[in-house]
Amino acid sequence: MSTVDEVISFWLEEVGPDRWYVQDDALDAQIRDRYMALWEKARAGRLGNWASCPRGCLAYLIVTDQFPRNMFRNDPRAFATDALARTVAARACHLRFDGQIEEPARQFFYMPLMHSESQMDQDRAVRMFLLRMPKTGPSNLLHARAHRAVIREFGRFPYRNDALGRETTPAEQSFLVAGGYGVAVKRLQEAA
Repeated sequence: MSTVDEVISFWLEEVGPDRWYVQDDALDAQIRDRYMALWEKARAGRLGNWASCPRGCLAYLIVTDQFPRNMFRNDPRAFATDALARTVAARACHLRFDGQIEEPARQFFYMPLMHSESQMDQDRAVRMFLLRMPKTGPSNLLHARAHRAVIREFGRFPYRNDALGRETTPAEQSFLVAGGYGVAVKRLQEAA
């Protein structure tokens, strides 16, 4: 079974920032092959002990928030452990565990909030990036604000509708056809 250090080393060094947010079928398959069993263990509530220290929280958040987005693209399981990740992220931020992790890895404490369809979580994600990621935060802050703008407009992420079996409203369909999330980012860039 993978350890905290192995998960962190894989995500931060082997995958690295250049591949964190790029769709790559080979990487997705690699994560499924190496970490599916670990993700299932986390989903079953059997990795809770990882959340007792900063590095353990970081590894837990990678497993429950980042890995499923790679392992299960266009599948509801991509979001199946989001609630677990949000709970650990909120507790870790309250305990200031995030401040004990260097940037840019620190962002993974805030990603579960940014991935949430709750306006309150979105507001908190923006605050976290603004206040706690001073060195590498500008790009992350832009994306946090873009996620929040989508939630403010629709109350959910329309690009998840198909995977979650939700009806897409006409307004959401127009948004998706116009470019979806990229439109939200562009609007914020133009307003700056």
